[in-house]
Parts: sequence; structure tokens; C-alpha cells
Amino acid sequence: MSTQLLAAALDAAERGWHVFPLRRADKRPALHGATTCPGTGECMGGHRKPEQRATTDPERIRAAWSAGAFNVGIATGPSGLVVIDLDTVKAKDPKGTPDGVASLQALCERAGQTVPATYRTRTASGGHHLYFTAPGRARLGNSAGRLGKHIDTRAHGGYVVSAGSTLPNGAYEVVDPTEPVPLPEWLHALLTPRQPSRVLMVAPTAVNASRYASAALRAETAAVASAGEGVRNWTLTRAARALGRFIPSGDLSRSEVEEALNSAGLRAGLRERECRAVITSALNWSVAHNAAGRPA
Repeated sequence: MSTQLLAAALDAAERGWHVFPLRRADKRPALHGATTCPGTGECMGGHRKPEQRATTDPERIRAAWSAGAFNVGIATGPSGLVVIDLDTVKAKDPKGTPDGVASLQALCERAGQTVPATYRTRTASGGHHLYFTAPGRARLGNSAGRLGKHIDTRAHGGYVVSAGSTLPNGAYEVVDPTEPVPLPEWLHALLTPRQPSRVLMVAPTAVNASRYASAALRAETAAVASAGEGVRNWTLTRAARALGRFIPSGDLSRSEVEEALNSAGLRAGLRERECRAVITSALNWSVAHNAAGRPA
């Protein structure tokens, strides 16, 4: 068993996945916790979590697994992975509750997508782990139920049990050896935390605006917030140009338009830097064109 688990740890490391030992026949880390940290070795400068101590160094791995038949944990963050965990139905679940596999299938159907083919393992309980490479531009964390019933995800700050590990109720086995593919953009969008929009939680209002300008501000920000992928930038540009005409007249201040549109853009899934650039450019254009037509 020790030889098999060492081989599993080394195989994961060869893929570039950072591993650390889990307790024998268990899912919990075999490393000491914060309350029992001796403050020596790797923890000389302060306690280091399993994610920080995980490694791809073959010599360190051989030394660790020579001490016992440890299960293998893969630290998903350092490994550049996002793992979707499809769990089984629990005994306490109401009748008819879907398992993770069924929930993911339903999610894909609603999105008009197919279930991605990627590296997949079967867990000891009969669930599934789907491995994806993490997007380089985002730092995703862990989630529970965000994608659907019995669907969790592990990324930065998390770990999964590697294939080759065993629990009293079964083993973790590879069922699809396909190399992990990049996390699909549509799944990434669903997992990206949205910044709460203070402006949109309460409909934006302008301090000194006319009724018409206030209505336009609410309508345009709502349109931006609900814009789908592929039309978000265009919708934001159009909204900024439409609202910019109220700035030279004094019906709306530039700051309140910028704040409302930026919050709406974030709600739609755009990045703040991207929002700011689009809004600035569109407002400059609109203000210039509308100011030119005003009497001196």
C-alpha cells in the first residue's frame, strides 16, 4: 500500500500538482495544525498550512511517504487547478434530490453546453472530481452549492484527494485520463465572485436630476447590469453615451453617472479596469458632442 500511495504522489507531482500527505485511510491532512505547530523547520517563520507546504519535489515526497501509507492530497491552488466535486445524494436529502452528476448535467443543458470532457476521478463514495486548469487572470476560491445541488469546487485554499488513495468505503480511481482542459469560460463566469453593487441594490437616483434624467439613469444602468456576455461592452458604451448628454446641462453629474455605470458593469461581470476605460471614453465623446451644441 505504501508503494502504491508513493507512486500516486509521484505521478501527481510529475503533472505539476503539489501534494501533501493525508492521514492513513482518511481525507484529513497528516500534517500538524496551527494549534500544535512546533514553529520549527518550514514553520520557523510562522505556521504554514498544508497548501503552503505541498510540494512537487520527488525527494521530499519520498521522504514523507517513507514514514507511512499516507493518502495523497492535491493542493488545488498551487497546482493551478479548479476541481468540480460532484457529490452523491445524502441519506438526509429529500426524495428526488439530484446528485452532483445530475445537477451538472442540468446546469449544462440550461447553458446550452455539453458536460466538459476532462481528467476525472471517481471518489470513494461514488462521486466524481472533474479537474480543470485554472484561468490565469483570476484567483478563484472554493465554493459549496454555487453551481448547483451537491456541486462543490476546490481552487485556492482547497485540496482534493488524489486517485490512488483509499478510504474504508472505497478507493479514488481515474475514470477519464484525459489531460485537464481549461475551465470553460461560462463556468468561470458563474464561479467568479461578483462585487456587491451598492448603486444597484437601491435604484440609482441623481441629486439634482430632472425626472427624465433620473428615469434614464435607472433604465441604462439596469440594461448594463443585465447585459449578457458578448454585448456587455457595447451596452456599457451605448449607456454612457446616452447618459453623457445630461452632464453638460447639469441634470446629472459626471461622478454619479460614472459610479452608477461602473457598479452596473461589475454586476454584469466586467472587470473594473475595463469598466472605467469604456465609461471614460464614451462619456468624453458624449460630453464633447453635446457641449458643442449648447449656446455659449
